[in-house]
Amino acid sequence: MKVIRDPIHGYIELDELILPLIDTPQVQRLRRIKQLGLSNLVYPGANHTRFEHSLGVMHLATMLTSQIDSIENEEKEELRAAALLHDIGHGPLSHATENLIRHYTRERHEDVKSILRKGEISEILEDNGLDPMTIAAHIKGETDLGKIVNSEIDVDRMDYLVRDAHYTGVAFGLVDYVRLIHEMRFYENNLVVNAGGLKAAESLLVSRFLMHPSVYYHHVSRIAETMFTRAVKHLIDKGALDPFKLRMMEDDQLFELIRADDDYAGKIAKRLDERRLYKRALHVGHEVVGEGVMRYRGKVERVEAEIADMVGIDSQEILIDIPKRPEIAEMKALINMNGKMVRLDEASNIVATLEKAHFDNWKMGVYTIKEHRDAVGKAAREFFGAKKETTQYRFSDIEE
Repeated sequence: MKVIRDPIHGYIELDELILPLIDTPQVQRLRRIKQLGLSNLVYPGANHTRFEHSLGVMHLATMLTSQIDSIENEEKEELRAAALLHDIGHGPLSHATENLIRHYTRERHEDVKSILRKGEISEILEDNGLDPMTIAAHIKGETDLGKIVNSEIDVDRMDYLVRDAHYTGVAFGLVDYVRLIHEMRFYENNLVVNAGGLKAAESLLVSRFLMHPSVYYHHVSRIAETMFTRAVKHLIDKGALDPFKLRMMEDDQLFELIRADDDYAGKIAKRLDERRLYKRALHVGHEVVGEGVMRYRGKVERVEAEIADMVGIDSQEILIDIPKRPEIAEMKALINMNGKMVRLDEASNIVATLEKAHFDNWKMGVYTIKEHRDAVGKAAREFFGAKKETTQYRFSDIEE
């Protein structure tokens, strides 16, 4: 048994199952994958990695399973392994490349069967009497036990919200995860929260709501990651990068490949290195562009070309970012209210109001170089039929 010190959870114990898994190349790679992609361009402290997050999730899974008597010892070991390994399928810069990888390979980061099926991790698991494919199913949340790692309210969310708040320095990571874990149980194969954990569940939802516009969807992060992913796509489309190999690369490996390009990707890399980011020509919500804007999500390059023609510039100088609709899976979490299972949004008035608030936080962006900002903004408003919005500023909207 070894003990390591974590800035979030204090001391984390590593036993004879976890230690050899940590030493595998697949887990060690996570030391070189940033948890928050390019958010360090906004929050200089946001340089934490998937590695320490994985250790934290394993620690919380250990806490949760240790208090539920109905879980057998072997199942507890499976869950601990699944928690440690749940992010080994992440590509470089975490979620920044996830949509690209999914587009070209049809695999999400939770799809880890191909990684666990053979090799060193598989051997370690089997030596400990564990089935790698069962653990892969836990990671995807396909099993009842897997809901501890991947469900509406899980130990993954608990760790990343508190950890991301700590490293960005924002004051929104106030999640009482110890209380929440203490109040979680299995009821008829569902992972539920007892009524005594309702306030702690609310704190998790409120924290996530506040973190979205301030950190996860901060406009500078969105601009940088849109630039980055477009550069990666350029390399894939020109045959300079295999998307199946991309998934197992490290942040620095991919950056060096982009920097070495003598075309569009190289120019983007230079801008990112020097923090000369594209600017917002248009940055508005549903109330301005309407629900119909979602039909352009899979056609952004075509729209970029049309707007570029309207302005008379190169389409590579325009980037469009249309995020997916806000989803709040946590609202479906079950609360045990005196033996009756009630959805979290039905049990809490606070949570019920967050759905519309999340929707209000949604913003689409049209980005361009500084010199074309006004012209592109005018053309983009015309193309999308953007209404004139009432001027209302938030701190996150103010240019740096």
